[in-house]
Amino acid sequence: MTLTITITSDFICPWCLVGERRLERALATLPDHVTVERHWRPFELNPDMPAAGMDRKAYRTIKFGSWERSQALDSQTVNAAKGDGVAFNYAAIAKTPNTLLAHRLMWLAGKEGRANALATAIFSAYFEQGRDIGDIGTLADVATETGMDRAKIVAFLAGDEGTAEVSEAEQAAHAQRTRGVPLFDIEGELISGAQPPEVFAAALQRAVARNESCATGFCTA
Repeated sequence: MTLTITITSDFICPWCLVGERRLERALATLPDHVTVERHWRPFELNPDMPAAGMDRKAYRTIKFGSWERSQALDSQTVNAAKGDGVAFNYAAIAKTPNTLLAHRLMWLAGKEGRANALATAIFSAYFEQGRDIGDIGTLADVATETGMDRAKIVAFLAGDEGTAEVSEAEQAAHAQRTRGVPLFDIEGELISGAQPPEVFAAALQRAVARNESCATGFCTA
């Protein structure tokens, strides 16, 4: 049995990282005969961000009214994610990036069957290592660490392939009234936010039950 999960997220969203880690824990509870196919749908929280990004302190001060407020929000995510295996390193993040290149790279990785590994690597590169994921060279390095070809990545990101597809996917998300991330679609059941692993596990169990009932000729809602 194969379950399909669509994950709508952005790489500058700390709760997207936390949610992904919690989903991963929930997936470990599935029985051996169940496999999961994950699809990653792009969502740019800052679509008007300059291509080169912005100084994080300056950007967050404007966004939240003060640097102290920004730091307090960062601390909230650090405290909330204790036990989730996330080593947030906000002090290392110098810049808030434009994430279009990262989403385009995810589109390419999806075609190569490497999207899950790349998503994990990009999240870690930004939040745990403070790397500039809006930079072509950095993204190429991150992709290479997951087994992708660096020269191919550099050439790809230097062009515009995948841009229209990312835009189309984002427009589809907005058309479905997606206003925030992360959003997880587990076989049609929507889960918003970085919910506890138990919430994801319960949704996965319901999806398994629905699929098993359909296999017997009687589907449940």
